[in-house]
Amino acid sequence: MPASVSASRRWLVLAVWLLLLLGCRETDEAALGTLEWDRITVPAAAAETIVAVHVREGQQVQAGTSLLQLEPTRTAAQLQALQADAARAGQVLDELRQGPRNEDIAQARANLAAVRAQAEDAAAYYRRLQPLGRQQLVAAADVDRARAAAGNAHGVVRAAEQALLALEHGTRVEEIAQGESALQAAQAQASGQAETLRRLDLLAPRAGRVDALPYRLGDQPPVGAPLAVLLVGDRPYARVYLPEPLRVRVRVGQAATIALQGREGTLVGRVRSIRSDPGFTPYYALSGADAARLSWLAEIELTADNDAAAMTQLPAGVPVRVSF
Repeated sequence: MPASVSASRRWLVLAVWLLLLLGCRETDEAALGTLEWDRITVPAAAAETIVAVHVREGQQVQAGTSLLQLEPTRTAAQLQALQADAARAGQVLDELRQGPRNEDIAQARANLAAVRAQAEDAAAYYRRLQPLGRQQLVAAADVDRARAAAGNAHGVVRAAEQALLALEHGTRVEEIAQGESALQAAQAQASGQAETLRRLDLLAPRAGRVDALPYRLGDQPPVGAPLAVLLVGDRPYARVYLPEPLRVRVRVGQAATIALQGREGTLVGRVRSIRSDPGFTPYYALSGADAARLSWLAEIELTADNDAAAMTQLPAGVPVRVSF
């Protein structure tokens, strides 16, 4: 074999090995993932029917924009009932603070005078029967009944006296405190129901783009169901999976280059977070030996060096390749 041919083959083999090494280095220095926006959901405050939809998917909205409207009739009726309960609790508290009426005290005094008269009559009757009983002119049972009636009348007098004292002393401090607590509880329930009624008109909490409207006009979603999903934030970020060889070399704050599939050019980014716990590599990031390796989820934020207008038009879910 001529020496020139052997030398050419050696150079060819060397060039192939260099390309392989460069390819491995590029693979090791890159991470795969998707482009994402911060997502927020607007949940259903009550299990009511959707009666109006004011936006469409993909629409850009400002903070406070009305998204959907739920049926408010039943919630408004419940609010009126709770407000009535709060008003009744307030009136009960006013009654406790004012104390007993003068008419009630006068009635208690009259009752006391009446039972005292009855007690005196019962005691006098018992005193008259005692000597007759000793002389066996009346039955012993009659004497016993007279004695019991006198004792019972005395007890009724004591009860009437204590009832009058309770009215004269007025309402206890503990009863007023209980009335105040009952009023606060009723007012809190009414305030919560009023907030629920207000939230039946779903408003955008932040400016962003409507990504999804899972329910349609006429649906009745359960409480807490996501009625609208918004993409918010000034710029998107890349969520990628760092393979094991690359994890030890990437740090938070490190600069990165982001390439989007189907888009020419690259974007400038910076690593903003790296998960501490590893996970298995997702299917779309499997590449050769990386299939058996763990990976770490990382987020790469796009910096202000990129075109702001272009970044706002970037869609979510686009595959990206990030180099460090």
